[in-house]
Amino acid sequence: MSTATDLDRPAAPPAFQEIGAGRKLRNRFATGLVWGAFLIALAPLVWLLITVLARGLEHVLNADWWSRSFAGLTSRQFGGGVYHAIIGTLFQGLICAVIAVPIAILVAVYLVEYGKGSRLANAVTFTVDILSGVPSIVAALFIYALWVTTLGFPRSAFAVSLALVLLMIPVVVRTTEELLKIVPDELREAAYALGIPKWKTILKIVIPTALSGIITGISLAIARVMGETAPVLVLVGYTSYINFDPFNGSMASLPLLMTSERLTTNAIGEARVWGAAVTLILIITLFNLLGSLISRLTSLKTK
Repeated sequence: MSTATDLDRPAAPPAFQEIGAGRKLRNRFATGLVWGAFLIALAPLVWLLITVLARGLEHVLNADWWSRSFAGLTSRQFGGGVYHAIIGTLFQGLICAVIAVPIAILVAVYLVEYGKGSRLANAVTFTVDILSGVPSIVAALFIYALWVTTLGFPRSAFAVSLALVLLMIPVVVRTTEELLKIVPDELREAAYALGIPKWKTILKIVIPTALSGIITGISLAIARVMGETAPVLVLVGYTSYINFDPFNGSMASLPLLMTSERLTTNAIGEARVWGAAVTLILIITLFNLLGSLISRLTSLKTK
């Protein structure tokens, strides 16, 4: 019978060394810097929200603000609401999403699942990088030159949506691409081992696994494009009436309303600007909360 030797016994764990005072001091200093940077970044946001709410909240609390337009009212008459601008903002944002989201998801799927290392994938990645840095006014001028000047279509809310598509696609592509990359390869390999085709693996396993994050990215992208001002200034005219046709006629939106009312240079126009700003913030916040809720419900279903 063999006996255990000193070599067979596991090595004793190293003795715990107490953290020195200098290291604790450096840790507290770094923590203080992080909190200081956070508070510095938070201060302008808090100041902005307080200012906007203080000047525009009273309009939002009025029921007519949500159910009426400025039809028949001059810039010096009280009353009315931004129902027409809310309709225009939602129409332009949702039309943009219907066009941009499928294209962006397909592009991201190609980059992650099919085009690794190919020349086409490199060209697509380069194009997406360029689009992500294009200013909104450049996108608006491009659509104006193509849609209005070259093709001869009138200025309309649909033209605004086309410009917003150029701004939304790179955001959704980058978000979806990163989320697809973190899906474990073991899931793909297990599906391939069972004889499931690649396209069905992507459709039934890969995308549902990353769906909650993709939905969050889409909601953030929609919230971003809804606040753009340059496309509505270039591609559609402002009207105080409600227009449900995005292909014909002028259509108001909250950014365009704020720009138009600001030019009136009177107290009533200024009050309308602040009220529209609060309304836009509330709508964007609602979209973000809705996206987060859908993302959470989707993640619970996939578990």
